[in-house]
Amino acid sequence: MWTTPGRRKVYGDILLLLGILLVLVNINGAAILKVRGLDSLDDSAAGCGRRFSASLTDFGGVGDGVTSNTMAFQTAIDSLSQFASYGGSLLFVPPGKWLTGSFNLTSHFTLYLHKDATILASQDENEWAVIDPLPSYGRGRDAAGGRYISLIFGTNLTDVVITGENGTVDGQGVTWWDKFHKGELKYTRPYLIEIMYSQDVQISNITLMNSPSWNVHPVYSSNVVVQGLTILAPVTSPNTDGINPDSCTNTRIEDCYIVSGDDCIAVKSGWDQYGIKFGMPTKQLVIRRLTCISPFSAVIALGSEMSGGIEDVRAEDITGINSESAVRIKTAVGRGNYVKDIYVRRMSMKTMKMVFWMAGNYGSHPDNDYDPNAIPVIQNINFRDVVAENVTMAGRLEGVPGHPFSGICISNVTIELAKKPKKVQWNCSEISGVSSDVTPKPCNLLMDQGPENTCNFPEEDFPL
Repeated sequence: MWTTPGRRKVYGDILLLLGILLVLVNINGAAILKVRGLDSLDDSAAGCGRRFSASLTDFGGVGDGVTSNTMAFQTAIDSLSQFASYGGSLLFVPPGKWLTGSFNLTSHFTLYLHKDATILASQDENEWAVIDPLPSYGRGRDAAGGRYISLIFGTNLTDVVITGENGTVDGQGVTWWDKFHKGELKYTRPYLIEIMYSQDVQISNITLMNSPSWNVHPVYSSNVVVQGLTILAPVTSPNTDGINPDSCTNTRIEDCYIVSGDDCIAVKSGWDQYGIKFGMPTKQLVIRRLTCISPFSAVIALGSEMSGGIEDVRAEDITGINSESAVRIKTAVGRGNYVKDIYVRRMSMKTMKMVFWMAGNYGSHPDNDYDPNAIPVIQNINFRDVVAENVTMAGRLEGVPGHPFSGICISNVTIELAKKPKKVQWNCSEISGVSSDVTPKPCNLLMDQGPENTCNFPEEDFPL
């Protein structure tokens, strides 16, 4: 009947008008969906580009910090998913403390947190399903076998947004950290946000705190923007990485403030033979305007799980405070593949154990079946325009014996040492490269090219 383009448009317009006015009662009577135009919700959510919206309270949500809202979140999202083809939908999380277990997102969808909204992660393990390990890892990171699903989870999605007015997601991770330290975990701890096999993803303008483990984990995805996040965890909390792009293409991370018990950003692509077999690199990654505090880990880490390859990473305007290292490359025999075409500029560091750190002996294997002939290739690594103060050691650069890291370039770097610095400022082995205008003077394996030479940094943009 509706065959012509004109009639199809009329049909769509009729559905839109009905949707704005309609009150839908689900078949079991458990929840009421009040579908609205965005301008009928909180003003802050009105500019989010979705035609349909609902509030969590429309589905029986109770923001008292005690009542479980797992069913309310999932029913709301499942109901709103019917509008994916008609302009998409938005779920508004109003002021309150919304206790919940894991819930799954849908496509063409926005999860929007009011500034006074806090999503509280349930501490009841029954609210966390156990899912398969990532195929590029072969097992969980904390334990062999499966892993607890992430708090906010999505897979095979297109056009999904998690945003707000700096509302909060609190993972209440203390009980998970205690179980980790006591060796009581049956499965790998959940993350706060994980998006898998998806495209056109935005995570912005929210606060994440006290994650059980990693905070943000986009994996096997493309066209990902992570912007304006505040991520907070005790600096002694285990493995609370900030943002971990993993086997992703075209990712942009910008304007984030991270205090972490592990790497603020860790770039990954799979673990040993599992990552090699899966074969999906992380590439075309931009990191800019990042501030990081991580006393026991790196501001930016590449690896150690890099067995799918890491290439074309550009980091600029990076601030590190009271952190172990600025940029660290972590790999080992058995990882295979490569880390290449890495460009970093305009770093400002204060109170650092060391600025440059590359390690070709980072152990940690998923099992004993890794290939001892899988040697990682590390090449074309560029650092320029770096200022650091109160530093214990300038650089520790150690490649794989017999397989040097090559094409390292460091230029225009000034490092002011701490009151009690290491006697040897550069420890270099199994590397080759050049340096220019670097203080203190680098090791001889980084040949001095004179003050006029500058390391490369591509100026063209990625097609994100």
